[in-house]
Amino acid sequence: MKKRYILIFSLFSLTASAQKNDAVKTQISTKADALQNQVVAWRRDFHEHPELGNHEVRTAGIIAKHLQSLGIEVKTGVATTGVVGILKGGKPGPVVALRADMDGLPVIERTPVPFASKVKTTYNGQEVGAMHACGHDSHMAILMGVAQILSSMKSELHGTVKFIFQPAEEGVEHGQTGGAEEMVKQGVLENPKVDVIFGLHINSQTEVGKITYRPGGTMAGVNDMQIIVKGKSAHGAYPWSSVDPIVVSAQIINGLQTIVSRNINVTENPAVVTVGAIKGGNRSNIIPESVEMLGTLRSFTAADEKMLVERVKQIATKTAEAQGATAEVTIPYSTHYPVTYNDPDLTQKMLSSLQRTAGTKNVLLRPPVTGAEDFSFYQEKVPGLFFFLGGMPVGQDPLKAPSHHTPDFYIDESGFALGVKALCNLTLDYMNSK
Repeated sequence: MKKRYILIFSLFSLTASAQKNDAVKTQISTKADALQNQVVAWRRDFHEHPELGNHEVRTAGIIAKHLQSLGIEVKTGVATTGVVGILKGGKPGPVVALRADMDGLPVIERTPVPFASKVKTTYNGQEVGAMHACGHDSHMAILMGVAQILSSMKSELHGTVKFIFQPAEEGVEHGQTGGAEEMVKQGVLENPKVDVIFGLHINSQTEVGKITYRPGGTMAGVNDMQIIVKGKSAHGAYPWSSVDPIVVSAQIINGLQTIVSRNINVTENPAVVTVGAIKGGNRSNIIPESVEMLGTLRSFTAADEKMLVERVKQIATKTAEAQGATAEVTIPYSTHYPVTYNDPDLTQKMLSSLQRTAGTKNVLLRPPVTGAEDFSFYQEKVPGLFFFLGGMPVGQDPLKAPSHHTPDFYIDESGFALGVKALCNLTLDYMNSK
């Protein structure tokens, strides 16, 4: 009889707990829907006033003021312009970190929206435009909404939430430091010590209302590279008097393309070798003395990364040597991000939270992404889950939707409430599972 009473009591407790959780999720959903217009307004303000990495002064000020208005403990100036908020719940539990990136890109905006950026600034000594061409404005606005909802539920939180608003995810000018790597060095995951971290990225080629994810390696590790080819200058009319670094560079570029096609097992992991800039000479009839190339390497395993670096150096130096020139290879030149690696156990554990939030049919497994994210620096220290939120208008062809980092980049704002709900539910579900 006693066992029967215990069983009935346990079932009653489980039912009561499930009902309470359902009530909390309904509360979150209602609050997120009510905040949708405010989140959109925040996003549009950030979009109209973008700031490049390590220069997010206005942006950081708006975020800090908002967090302080919610009674959240705030620290500013982290890794130059970063903002960190700490919300201590009413009950003991784990520390959950939530991260949003803050910086724009040196891109001149071409979208027809009324809040389009007209900002001009400088980058690496050149006058450039500035634009939120990757959705960081959306990430900040969504996390500000999450902070507002979770702070209103402070007494019910089983643990602490650390809000990380991070500068310079897109990298910094050559010679500077910044981003997630610098935030980690400055102790953002300590005091209090973070147990787990969640982050999202809006995606302009995933339909609104959908969430995509991948356990394990989800975004590539990246190294940027500089190759300087040195030859011998001559008059363009007498090329036999030269060691032409432009011709040598062309041969090196062609040779580099064989790394992926002939050295990478593409059935296991993708990889990318791209030369994105080549600079040499200033006149049609002068063969220059040197050429500079800049590029990027992407891979998903440590072994592939090592092989890519070794092969680039070998191909560049030996090709140059065969033509009587020299090649100096620097990898990384200014940027190295590890693989964005979603902890498989954490991903599996939290998958049901995402499915309950968006609907099971709207949470989709995605292939690896050869883009890179410095969220990976947090994941090197603590288990993390990084997922993608749809930002493409329903029914649009993903192949025709403007991609990230382009002047026509466009986001449908109607999906922001889903991002707020997802981060809130991940936080509470993780806390309540401990």
